[in-house]
Parts: sequence; structure tokens; C-alpha cells
Amino acid sequence: MTKESQGDIPEGMSDDARETWPSQELIRSWLGNELDFEMRLGEHTPIPDDPESAARARRFRDVLGLFASGVTVVTSMSDGSPVGMTCQSFSSVSLEPPLVMFCPAKTSRAWPLMQRAGFFCVNFLAADQADVSQAMATKGTDKYDGIDWRPATTGAPLIEGAIGFVDCTVHSVHEAGDHYVVLGRVRELGFGEDGKPLLYYRGGYDTTARVD
Repeated sequence: MTKESQGDIPEGMSDDARETWPSQELIRSWLGNELDFEMRLGEHTPIPDDPESAARARRFRDVLGLFASGVTVVTSMSDGSPVGMTCQSFSSVSLEPPLVMFCPAKTSRAWPLMQRAGFFCVNFLAADQADVSQAMATKGTDKYDGIDWRPATTGAPLIEGAIGFVDCTVHSVHEAGDHYVVLGRVRELGFGEDGKPLLYYRGGYDTTARVD
């Protein structure tokens, strides 16, 4: 392991200790202070060091931030325990066959568990469920603490209070840069609680009034 791959190494550390100093990624996994928050594509990618590339990356994020999207929680089961992550990169794909998609980052901890399970449920959050979104975005904690849910058809958690859901089996997975594009075959879908949706807009939560 090179010094560059190890990240920040405390000053004064001996050469022998430096060789076995863990990477920043491993340290963060121990501390459990990262987020599993699959929001707008590109938000997980580090800003490049050179000014020109950094400007392009920031413009990419700022412009796409103008596209308001619903906030979902994607759930599944792993060894009998519920898993989940907050996700904004979700879309319908096909009516026949019924397909939807979401895009987890390659660094996501929840996605490999969902892939092994072979199924997932996309829960559309209501405007008053920002706390659910935050809980599901936090790593290293009991994400489901205080959150009521029941099994959907596949067994994936269907979160109480969501305004709608789409329960799926994994149809196919495709690499796309620093993310995966996951296609799900819809097995069940339905309405939940009546209310306004939780939205993500310009880097923060928002909602909207219904326009008839």
C-alpha cells in the first residue's frame, strides 16, 4: 500500500507503522460516519484538483440541481434483517414489461446486499418524511430504529407513511462510470398515504403544492 493510497497519515509515525496504516476509506467504515445517500448522479464523485475540471464538475452539479426529483428509500433484506438507502436517482423505464431503474454508487454498502437478495422495494417518501430519508442515509447506525414497515410481496420493507411504492426483482445491472444502473422488474406497486411528495432541489429538501 502506497502513502498516496493510505490518505492522511499522522505526523511522527514510524516507517514500519506507516506501511500498515489503514486507508481513509477503511477508517471511515470503522467510524460509520459516511452517508449512504444516493442522490443526484455525480454528487459522490470528488471534485478534481485542477481548476478547469473542478469548474466543469461544479457546473454539472449546479445545473442538474435545478431538476427537482422525488426522494425515495430503496429497501431490501439481508440475512433476515432490513437494509435500505436513500435514493433520488430513480425513474420509470418501460410499461411492457414493467421496468424501473435506480442508480447506486459503486461505493454503496447497501446495494451489494440488495443485489445478493435479488429484490428491492422503492418507497416514495412523503413531504413529512425527511427524517426517514436522513435515517436511511446514515451509515453505521440502526437505520430502521423508530421506522414502521411491513413486508412487500418480495419481502422487502414497505415503509409506513410513504405515498407510493414499487416492489421489484432485480432484472439487470449495468456499469455506468462511478455508478451502476439497476433495472428492476415490477412485481407489485401501489398507493400509500395521501399527501405531498418529498422533493430534492438544489441540494436540499423541498416539496410542492398540488396543481390541478
